[in-house]
Amino acid sequence: MIRVENLHKHFGGFHAVDGASIEIATGSITGLIGPNGAGKSTLFNVIAGVLPPTSGKVTMAGEDITGLPPHDLFHKGLLRTFQIAHEFSSMTVRENLMMVPAGQSGETLWNAWFGRGRVADEEKALAAKADEVLDFLTIDHLADERAGNLSGGQKKLLELGRTMMVDAKVVFLDEVGAGVNRTLLNTIGDAIVRLNRERGYTFCVIEHDMDFIGRLCDPVIVMAEGKVLAQGKADEIMQNEAVIEAYLGTGLKNKLKAEGTA
Repeated sequence: MIRVENLHKHFGGFHAVDGASIEIATGSITGLIGPNGAGKSTLFNVIAGVLPPTSGKVTMAGEDITGLPPHDLFHKGLLRTFQIAHEFSSMTVRENLMMVPAGQSGETLWNAWFGRGRVADEEKALAAKADEVLDFLTIDHLADERAGNLSGGQKKLLELGRTMMVDAKVVFLDEVGAGVNRTLLNTIGDAIVRLNRERGYTFCVIEHDMDFIGRLCDPVIVMAEGKVLAQGKADEIMQNEAVIEAYLGTGLKNKLKAEGTA
């Protein structure tokens, strides 16, 4: 689905992404892990068109999408969420979802004046779809709640719901578990797995919770200092000496050795 080839992103003399190459297979849930400052979010931002690359190439299903802006990628089915949820806080949860699809009839002044029947029918259909999404995510009881009142985990579910309002093909989730309690994180994980298995979504997930990564992701890609350090199954990654040293830390490395697991 996504192929990144020798990607570089420099900020002055700082090489945030330094020759990274990855592949995200169609229908996979790929994990992307690494220490803070490894370049994970910057890599996401370049793939998703938020930042232009310094050099390198990104393709989606064989099509060169390098440097395309986010709105063009949105129409191609590539969506990205952020570490901090971005919601319309004064609008209801249902209204936040209804805002997502592009090209709505009510967006034009002509239709707002002279096509009110069509606009009303379209909004009714969007509301029904939003309610279906909320039911899928088990937060239908929050449909009329202002989005700004949601907890951190509920906002992450709302962001995931936004991807369901359009024909998403590949979704990049940035630290979906940040600030989320374990119960809601399990709910989010269940929704990701269902979307992957039942609706064919391809995911790439940045996350520091290795239990969450191990449960959902195969393969797992490890970044450090802007480069790809390793790739494999979660249990293989946990035993990789270079990964333990660079990402998990020498303290954990010594603990694993004491337990006879490394």
